[in-house]
Amino acid sequence: MNKHQVKGRVNEAAGKVREVAGRATADRSQEAKGKAQQVKGKVQSTAGDIANDVDNAPSPRPSTRKTSTG
Repeated sequence: MNKHQVKGRVNEAAGKVREVAGRATADRSQEAKGKAQQVKGKVQSTAGDIANDVDNAPSPRPSTRKTSTG
């Protein structure tokens, strides 16, 4: 797990807490900020997932085709 994945998941959780708190106190602004923070976290964690996949992808094999020099 890389730092983007961790930060993203933390933001998702914090956003959910903020959203629920806003809903419980009927504060639409906090609820909306919580939803936005969740989206930010989802984007961060997805970027981290992609970076992790790229880092763990197998290297391409070098070409075995011979080229003529002309």
